[in-house]
Amino acid sequence: MYKIETIALKNKYEGKIHFLKRFWGFFKGGVEPFIYLLPAALVFTFFTFYPFFKTIYISLFITDPRGGLSKFIGLKNYFDLLASQNFLNSLYATFKFVLFTVPPSIFISLILAIFANVNMRGKNVFRVFYALPISVASASAAVIWTLLFNPSIGFINYVLSVFGIPPIGWLTDVKWGIVAVSIVTIWMNIGMNFIFLMGGLQNIHKDLYESAQIDGANLFLQHAKITIPMLSPTLFFVTVVDIINAFQQFGVINIMTQGGPVDSTNVVVYSIYRDAFFNFRFGVASAESIILFVILFALTLLQFNTGERKVFYR
Repeated sequence: MYKIETIALKNKYEGKIHFLKRFWGFFKGGVEPFIYLLPAALVFTFFTFYPFFKTIYISLFITDPRGGLSKFIGLKNYFDLLASQNFLNSLYATFKFVLFTVPPSIFISLILAIFANVNMRGKNVFRVFYALPISVASASAAVIWTLLFNPSIGFINYVLSVFGIPPIGWLTDVKWGIVAVSIVTIWMNIGMNFIFLMGGLQNIHKDLYESAQIDGANLFLQHAKITIPMLSPTLFFVTVVDIINAFQQFGVINIMTQGGPVDSTNVVVYSIYRDAFFNFRFGVASAESIILFVILFALTLLQFNTGERKVFYR
């Protein structure tokens, strides 16, 4: 009798142990990873997802000057914006700004990275100089360049006058306003782009260039047939990031031109800021934000569907 009870008790405990092992295995494999992700999920929920869906919600209303929801109007804000000449001009200024900043900044950064990757004495000093713009805040850079672009005492117009070129109203002329803020943005982007491209260049084996030299390829062909294809993943990444940053540019424009002259630099982000905090049209500003998000999302998908096909992953 005692032996039978001992065996039954043993089977009972073995069953419990087996159940606990199965539960622990399920916890480790199916529950524990989500517990580790929970803090990040909460941060994203409260600071990314909730504001995003709240913006969509607000864009469907007319708001009062304090941001309160006054009247539900559905998609009317979106239709009004797409029919508004001011908003279409903001879109045009934004695409123009992207075109003026992204290709030149990537091209200049690539040239500087190629020169800094050459085996020569003192190359580390040049690398530091080329990467310096990344350490300058956008507000500080905007103030410095505003002084340089000053039509009366600015250094740039002084240099132009030395060559007999009449002074240019960089920040007052409709034709030159977008050029001025583009120059500043290009200068600020060079540092980060240079660091990424420099890292990519250092991963390209020197044997490829030596083989190309033996085959008689000149310097231009070496970079066209070796550097660009091998650097294509980094170039693709830099292009996507620069386009997104250009669409979101605000600080330089706010300090240097405030959207002027004559709305020539009134990009979409600055238009959102002005509609929300000057005109107190929070519903319209929210609709502009969603339209900007859709444009960026579509452009990013287009880049991944078309540009990534030309990326050479080794």
